[in-house]
Amino acid sequence: MKDDNEILFETITLVLLQIHCLTSPDTSSGWNQDRPQDDQYTQAVFDALVQRFEAPDSRNRWDSPLFTVHKDDVLPLDQISDAIFHRKAPPPNQSTQTQPLSSTNFLHELDKVTQDVVTAVLSAQKTSVPGDIIMLPRILNMSELRRLRQQFISYTKLHPNENISQLANMFVQYLNQSLR
Repeated sequence: MKDDNEILFETITLVLLQIHCLTSPDTSSGWNQDRPQDDQYTQAVFDALVQRFEAPDSRNRWDSPLFTVHKDDVLPLDQISDAIFHRKAPPPNQSTQTQPLSSTNFLHELDKVTQDVVTAVLSAQKTSVPGDIIMLPRILNMSELRRLRQQFISYTKLHPNENISQLANMFVQYLNQSLR
């Protein structure tokens, strides 16, 4: 069963299309010159706009479907109608999917667990001897551990893990990978 957000997203996806009205710079410049004086671009501004314009590309997801029409062309209304009403929505990707809901105390637990690991690493560095469980390639200072902790928290917020008991192990693995 689809929720309202999924239905809304599908509806919006179906309505998005691009109609690119392709004209030569000379034709567009003529149209600019025909405008009232107050509405005209200066030639320097017009040339800069033409130079910076990036034509849409139908291979890009955000430019598809793309209809390119010239000045005297008839709009392909049937194809546009099909694109609006009968086109299958593109498959969702990470930017269009809603994030899974995490438990209400997830952020609190994440913060607590990562702080506990940082505290354990700092104290283990003070008293460690060869053969200890925590073996880091070098001594880490508090600011470096704080930076790595913030990076891990930022990543984990975007990719929450349902199993809170694995957070400490994941953070230790993240530290080991970051220090290699």
